[in-house]
Amino acid sequence: MIKDRTAQLIFQTAFCTLGIVGVIAGIGLFEMTFRWDFYVYFINLSNYLCLIVGISELIHTARRTEDEYMTVHPLLKFIALLGILLTFLVFNLLLAHADNRKPEANFKIDSVLAHIVLPLMYTADWVLFYKKGMVKKSWPFLSTLFPLGYLVFVFTHAALHKFDHTIMNFDRTTHLIYPYFFLDPVKVGISGVVLWCIGILVMFIIGGFILMGVDRLLLKITDQSRT
Repeated sequence: MIKDRTAQLIFQTAFCTLGIVGVIAGIGLFEMTFRWDFYVYFINLSNYLCLIVGISELIHTARRTEDEYMTVHPLLKFIALLGILLTFLVFNLLLAHADNRKPEANFKIDSVLAHIVLPLMYTADWVLFYKKGMVKKSWPFLSTLFPLGYLVFVFTHAALHKFDHTIMNFDRTTHLIYPYFFLDPVKVGISGVVLWCIGILVMFIIGGFILMGVDRLLLKITDQSRT
């Protein structure tokens, strides 16, 4: 684990810079357009949350003068980490190869940053710089508030659009109201949507306990290195 303030400043500045580039790319400005459907995707919202935490970290690090581990918003850091890691895995193992996704879209700057670079950097930031031993047993369960909030948003958004399947996303590759196939009752059925939603929440809980185990392991390694 690294307490060095200079190393933290360099890494956090790089992350925030790339995060801002990712946001700009994600809404299409590099292609001289405006991708108006950016707000419906969980990966985008996860990256925005990570960027907010990252900026808070950078401000905190810039203001202090001593070397120490990061302790900024530890619960929010944990929840954002779970969100970005699980979307990283789901996208790269499942969604990147979906039939309705153009292969070349995976290599655009917004996709590479949002789905690979930023998740890995955010994870490295937690591993390298954050104080270990802070994760509580309740945090894996509290982490489900993020996907639950997203699910409420998706279906509220769909209701506001009167569940109109004729409204397509920016790329015209899927329905705007259901950005992911597993949330679309037309494709997987209502029972399928329910099962997928339960599965997502279970994934967050399991992932949370795995992260808690990693936190405890890293704390043990740190303590042993001091003796």
